[in-house]
Amino acid sequence: MRTNSFIKKLVVLGTVGSLLAPSCIYPKLQAAERFEIHFDGMSIPISIKELIDWSNGEDETNSELASWLNLLGFKERKGLAKFLSTPLVKDKSMARQILRSWSGRKLLDEVSDLILMDEDSSGERVLDTLENLLNEKDEVTTFDLLNSLSVKAIHIDLDGWIEVANNWRSELNKQQKLLSNLASINEILVKRSKRNILPFEIKENEYEMISLVVSHRNEPLNLEVWNPSSREKTRTNWVLLMTGLGGDRNHFNWLARSLSHNGWPVVVMDHPGSDSLALEALVKGRLPLPGAEVLTDRLNDLESVLKAKKSGKIDISAENVVLMGHSLGALTAILASGIEIDDQLENRCQKVLDNLSLTNLSSLLQCQLTDITLTERENIENLSAIVGMNSFGSFLWKKNLDNQINIPLFLTGGTFDLVTPAMSEQLGLLLAVSSSPYSRVLLIEGASHFSPIRVEGQMYQSEGKDLFNLGESIVGFHPLSVQSLLAFEITSFLEKLEEKKSIPSNTNLTKGELKFHILDRAKIEKLLIIQ
Repeated sequence: MRTNSFIKKLVVLGTVGSLLAPSCIYPKLQAAERFEIHFDGMSIPISIKELIDWSNGEDETNSELASWLNLLGFKERKGLAKFLSTPLVKDKSMARQILRSWSGRKLLDEVSDLILMDEDSSGERVLDTLENLLNEKDEVTTFDLLNSLSVKAIHIDLDGWIEVANNWRSELNKQQKLLSNLASINEILVKRSKRNILPFEIKENEYEMISLVVSHRNEPLNLEVWNPSSREKTRTNWVLLMTGLGGDRNHFNWLARSLSHNGWPVVVMDHPGSDSLALEALVKGRLPLPGAEVLTDRLNDLESVLKAKKSGKIDISAENVVLMGHSLGALTAILASGIEIDDQLENRCQKVLDNLSLTNLSSLLQCQLTDITLTERENIENLSAIVGMNSFGSFLWKKNLDNQINIPLFLTGGTFDLVTPAMSEQLGLLLAVSSSPYSRVLLIEGASHFSPIRVEGQMYQSEGKDLFNLGESIVGFHPLSVQSLLAFEITSFLEKLEEKKSIPSNTNLTKGELKFHILDRAKIEKLLIIQ
């Protein structure tokens, strides 16, 4: 059996992955004695003491150990020594909160099937040991962990890791093939309307701050209400804009300003408990990582704003509403439409979690909904459309279900997004939930999950200055260009919506240095069939 070096290293690196979960305390008995690596019907024992001694140069004659380590991808002592001394955890406060989250516990459950501590398949011993080490040290290395585990043997299922690695590779290949299939489609270009002003050049910044008292929260909701200063066109819709997990209102002022400039009233809301303050509390080790449990409060927030608008507490004349959101905000909007999650979610989630599908990180949030009951809600009156930036929800609904909603969707995504990958989370989601002929997906090449987020300092440099201080390797192509395109195409969608027309569907469009595609249901079905 042949395996490449990447897969071989997963055997050792997989040990690191098993460090995700909450804690309890067991007394330390002795350090772990050996690895038992199982593959293709064989079992290879490797003494952990000899492993550490060899990396330190204390066992010069152990050629058998050197051969096994060479098989695993460590050809030199210094490579192994560096691996063993690299910190697994640098910030112990934040690490504890991540390990205590639903996602951390669920990942541990799945990883522990591939990395077994003696007969303990729950992974609790690893967590207990890590918790004790975090009480003693600011940083914990692989060496610290191996030297402290109170087990005799660490069993590693190499066959299982190879299967996981092959699944990851297959998912990445599908994403690459999607791009090549799009590039191969030659069509007559459709002329697109032009605007002389770019969204980030718009100076309009007038909005009213409203503090809305709600029954489900101890503190009022803070809202920005953008009423257009120029009313050359009377819009029939107003926009309710919601942020993603860890997001704030000011991350999307660029979009609210652009929409308001073009005549749409916009309300931008914060969601306490899953905003930047919650993310800051995680970083400082005060609160666990927020997950899908916040959806109940988010849906109540949305409902409260709609009631405030109806009662006149929010002064907006337009009657019909467009729900708009980024990431978790987009999922909130879709759930608020009244569509019900189907009863096969748990089966789909078990399959994806078994495969440790980390090429779609949103799957963890979606699958957490198997443990959460969302109350039934009445359909929203006068709901015109839903606009979702980097939306997700592909595991919540099977394709071609009878409960599809006949509400136009405009879903946007990027080819550089591994949090909510476009092929499943925008293309697949549209097929699953929308029957409207006006629905479209905007796919931007080089854009990532974080491209729509405008942070302080981004106008003058590629990195921001708040908690979303992300470099180009994560943000993708220059975010200002992506935000400009998003504002342009969202505006086009809303204009056609009020005219009861659809925006043209076409591939291989360009705007500046950006290449993008606007896809309808027929094109999406064709692309997914040929994958």
